[in-house]
Amino acid sequence: MKKQIISIAPLQTAKVLAVLYFAITLPFIILSTLFMLVIPGDRTSSFSGFILLTPILYALFGFVFTLFGAWVYNKVAERIGGIELQTQDVVEEA
Repeated sequence: MKKQIISIAPLQTAKVLAVLYFAITLPFIILSTLFMLVIPGDRTSSFSGFILLTPILYALFGFVFTLFGAWVYNKVAERIGGIELQTQDVVEEA
C-alpha cells in the first residue's frame, strides 16, 4: 500500500531533531573533553569553551535548518506531491 507524506509539522520536527542533535553530539564532546584533560600540554580556554558549546550549537542550527527544511518540503509537496512510502501490515507473533 502506498502512502504519501503531504505535510511535515515544521516546529515539532525541528524540536525533535534539535534534541536528537544535542543528544548525539554530547557523548562525543564529553569524550573529547576527557581526552583533552588527559593529554599534557597547553590548552586554550577559548577552545575548551567552544567544545562545550558544540552540542548547544548543533541543537540550535539543527532546529533552524530543520524548521526551514520542513517548511520548504511542505511548499514543494503542495505543488508536486510528497515523498511516497510503501507500507505493509505485519502480523505480530505471540
